[in-house]
Amino acid sequence: MITFSHVSKTFGTPEHPVYAVQDVSLEIREGEIFGIIGFSGAGKSTLVRCINLLERPTQGSVVVDGREMTGLSPAQLRQARKKIGMIFQHFNLMPSRTVFGNVAYPLRGSGLSKRQVAEKVRRLLALVDIADKENAYPSQLSGGQKQRVAIARALANDPKVLLCDEATSALDPQTTNSILRLLKQLNRQLGLTVVVITHEMAVVKEICSRVAVMEHGKVAEEGEVFSIFAAPKQPITQSFIKTTSNLQKIEELIAADSPVTRLKPGELIVRLSYVQRNVSEPLISSITERFHVSVNIIFADIEIVQDAPIGGTVAIMGGEREQLTQAIQYLIEKNVGVEVIRDARAAE
Repeated sequence: MITFSHVSKTFGTPEHPVYAVQDVSLEIREGEIFGIIGFSGAGKSTLVRCINLLERPTQGSVVVDGREMTGLSPAQLRQARKKIGMIFQHFNLMPSRTVFGNVAYPLRGSGLSKRQVAEKVRRLLALVDIADKENAYPSQLSGGQKQRVAIARALANDPKVLLCDEATSALDPQTTNSILRLLKQLNRQLGLTVVVITHEMAVVKEICSRVAVMEHGKVAEEGEVFSIFAAPKQPITQSFIKTTSNLQKIEELIAADSPVTRLKPGELIVRLSYVQRNVSEPLISSITERFHVSVNIIFADIEIVQDAPIGGTVAIMGGEREQLTQAIQYLIEKNVGVEVIRDARAAE
């Protein structure tokens, strides 16, 4: 559906260039929800604005639905942009127009009659569950309601692609979840290809099937969301993962010499993490029964990502040295990542 081929975007002057996007090649499949994540200044928004040529690439090509965007005439580009909806962090609604007027605005010059426009606007407002606010003005709406209006407006020309540029960053967590649920519903119901730009890994985890991680204008890592969370390869990706997991807090407790982390001779602290989709056994109870080891859980953080469990536990394990070794090996064989964080077995 969307293909970037060696896309670069440079701002500034030849003497003082700013390389916002550098040689990015990426494919976004039809009908998927694709995430592009990066810290501020990573180039993610610039890259996505190259899709509808709000930013024209300095080099490379962008193909959307079989059309090379950089090769279109101005008239062709205007038509192509109608099939690419976009929503923003700050909604960009027109304050002087009602909810109805904001959603109707993109339909000017569409050839639809006044009655047809009204029917379409009301259908879109019902789709995003805000039909009762059609006569309200943006100033009378909450942040979540404003974003629903913005989504309805973005859908007015029946787009095939919906670009979401930090669309939930200005919203509280509960409202964010409701907007993400709406985007997933629209993806399924309308067959939309959705591109989500964000700096929040929690958003990617909740909604996306695949993700690209950007740093310094380049794609540092790309893949299925489950794989990226289970086994991040690049430091930038690892730092994003840490922002969504309680399992990293153990290092802080150890550094503070918390009583929770003080071990008896023969004990060890381990971080257990799922690294494969097929982990479904009650593994903690299995190793305690099979190898007669004790497992005292300090943290547990397990979620469902792409219909598979991901996360893990931090625990203190105790028992005979050989039994502990066998228990750890058993976990590894069951596709569980095992990281020994502190080891007091040498004190035996």
